[in-house]
Amino acid sequence: MGLINRGVLLAAMALLFATAMLPEAAAVRYIVGGNKGWTQGVNYTIWAQDKKFYHDDWLFFVYDRNQMNVLEVNKTDYESCNTDHPLHNWTTGAGRDVVPLNVTKTFYFVSGKGYCYGGMKVAIHVEKGAPPPAVSAVKSNSPLSLPSALRSSVFIPAVFAAAAAWDSLLMLL
Repeated sequence: MGLINRGVLLAAMALLFATAMLPEAAAVRYIVGGNKGWTQGVNYTIWAQDKKFYHDDWLFFVYDRNQMNVLEVNKTDYESCNTDHPLHNWTTGAGRDVVPLNVTKTFYFVSGKGYCYGGMKVAIHVEKGAPPPAVSAVKSNSPLSLPSALRSSVFIPAVFAAAAAWDSLLMLL
């Protein structure tokens, strides 16, 4: 019975190791408006159109704290630039506001004090989760060399998992 427990333990450890080897997707912090920040004269629709926003990313609003603010509104108020009843006022007073994108939905942000009418508004569609980072190919002179195979994030965990499964099978016989 102890040998079976050892095999199960080895299989569990191999599975844990294989899971730990999976690549993670890291959250991204976007400075709204890029190097211009949250100000007049920026088309935020164009700024956002080539970006993918994912759950757990962050928006960083940088602006003149004495003139502008960051308000989250609903779609109707976004379209009409109505800032009378914001869903959330992200303005902290420092002109450096961070908004966590922790809900999968479309966020609507505007600047009050009349700046929304001049284009200071942005809609951010947040998707579930970022895809894992792409694994880059390793160049090699031969079609499959041992060092490049060992560098793979799949090969080593697969070897451990196969060995643990084989060991467990032998213990059952």
